[in-house]
Amino acid sequence: MGDFLAAGYLWFKALHVISVIAWMAALFYLPRLFVYHAEQAPPGSELSETFTVMERRLLKAIMNPAGVAAWLFGLLTIASLGWEYLLYSPWLHAKLVLVAAMTWFHHRCVTWQKAFAADENVHGGRYFRLWNEAPTVLMVGIVILVIVQPF
Repeated sequence: MGDFLAAGYLWFKALHVISVIAWMAALFYLPRLFVYHAEQAPPGSELSETFTVMERRLLKAIMNPAGVAAWLFGLLTIASLGWEYLLYSPWLHAKLVLVAAMTWFHHRCVTWQKAFAADENVHGGRYFRLWNEAPTVLMVGIVILVIVQPF
């Protein structure tokens, strides 16, 4: 298993970056759809149904698989370096905290999507506009931690 992990390091890292890009694209776009859905589509309307389909497809076809893949390939990347790498990489601990926050946000989006699908959304466009900034802030922190490794 160790040889497989060591040999796969660059592949795991590449697949991790690809997965993160897809995950982030969905995390940026889904809350924007929620803004438009909340502002322009009365519950039960044809437009609301269109948004519901778009949101569900984005979530199921891109966001969920990309999020799982990002975690899987990220953990494989760490494993290929050796789990002891975690002990000596405090920047990685901080990154994992921010990734956990990103994962929480992902699950929050799932909750919002279900509320829209059931015509039970109680939030306005401004609410989703504010939340739309969360993945950007988290991403900036993650990228700085990975590239600069400040501690």
